[in-house]
Amino acid sequence: MVFSSLVFISIFLPAVMILYWLLPSIRCRNFLLLAFSLLFYAYGEPVYVFLMIVSAFFNYICAWMMQCMDRNRSLILTAAVCINLGMLGVFKYAAFFTESLNAVTGLSIPVVQVALPVGISFFTFQAMSYVIDVYRKEVQAQRNFVHILLYISLFPQLIAGPIVKYHDIESEIISRSCSAREAALGIRRFIAGLGKKVLIANYMGVIADTLFASPLEHINIFGAWLGAAAYMLQIYFDFSGYSDMAIGIGWMFGFHFKENFNYPYRSVSIRDFWRRWHISLSGWFREYLYIPLGGNRRGKARTCMNKLIVFAATGLWHGANVTFLFWGLYHGMLLMIEEYVPLFRRECSGWKKIFGHLYVVLAVMIGFVFFRADSLSQGVCWVYKMFAGMQFGHAAMQLVLSLLTPVHLAAFAAGMIASGPLMKRSGQAKAVEGALWPLSIALLLVCMMNLAGSTYNPFIYFRF
Repeated sequence: MVFSSLVFISIFLPAVMILYWLLPSIRCRNFLLLAFSLLFYAYGEPVYVFLMIVSAFFNYICAWMMQCMDRNRSLILTAAVCINLGMLGVFKYAAFFTESLNAVTGLSIPVVQVALPVGISFFTFQAMSYVIDVYRKEVQAQRNFVHILLYISLFPQLIAGPIVKYHDIESEIISRSCSAREAALGIRRFIAGLGKKVLIANYMGVIADTLFASPLEHINIFGAWLGAAAYMLQIYFDFSGYSDMAIGIGWMFGFHFKENFNYPYRSVSIRDFWRRWHISLSGWFREYLYIPLGGNRRGKARTCMNKLIVFAATGLWHGANVTFLFWGLYHGMLLMIEEYVPLFRRECSGWKKIFGHLYVVLAVMIGFVFFRADSLSQGVCWVYKMFAGMQFGHAAMQLVLSLLTPVHLAAFAAGMIASGPLMKRSGQAKAVEGALWPLSIALLLVCMMNLAGSTYNPFIYFRF
């Protein structure tokens, strides 16, 4: 089940909210959220819901053992991390590594195709952060397994994050309150995210999917740039919209998840981009991989190597494909270059800021071409077409023109405008506050009508 579905909007979420507000105690409300969270996951993954429960119980036991024992704590942590990563390896990377080994060595090892549990990367990373924090004595091991299972399976952030660390919501699992005003603001935040997903990301997805599925001989310079720009907007509004919906649902039940995006396309360097893009993932890797590797404390050369390792891991986290690995290493190389370029080590202003912004947009767009491409060769050819695709035959031009409908152009314009903050001053926000509720209700109705009349509703990060 995904948030941008009529089943979730019309049935699941209203049912949870009504029952939640009718229950008197936090304990009853936690049991309700846990039951509905497991139902939410089982709706699409009826078998793998047991895998998630087993994973949560295993990490719960490991954390409790480390809490009770002074000896062998590091051994328990090592076992927990290895088994968590091993589970990811079996379900997500086994086929990829087997195929890669066969290609390199010429062997013919049978490739076992295993269905990927939805959201496995998200709930595994959350479980790992919990046991690592207990090992570091940053949090106490939780005695109540229900609390840990709720933390792992909480449906607002289960499928696609944000990746929530246990210490961020530990107190809210045990005791929390939610006013009617905060719940209302959560509803409005959810609707805004739904609008991003349905009215911008989905329309950009039609353009990107059509172009990337077309024969390369039908792609010219216009089609290449249109496809790259459309996918760049699709992936941002797809994922940031889902994060907005998750944060909004959290507010409805008294949980406060950290922001996951901060207008990344306004960045002036790749380093700045990664402070703004998928903040929960970059923060996880910084805290649990980059800093343990030594961070930037062991010289510039070691810092660059640590960043390459982190971004190789970031690429592989997104998927078992060489294109994702290349995308991660590509961003790591750009960060390494920025370490040695004086322009990026100073505060940007004036023309330098404009140059930095254009550089980020171009660099990120090229990176996302490889992220979207089915193979490295398609990615290379696509980038070549962006700068040298000078064929203007009927088929190539007709393909581009067929996608420039008024609806798609409107969605494109909305995406470019919404990529930055619409209201910079608080006075502007207050001036339109009274109109936000009617606009939100209208937006919800438009989204629901759109979902009812369309079968195209993909979610990019659903597979991670």
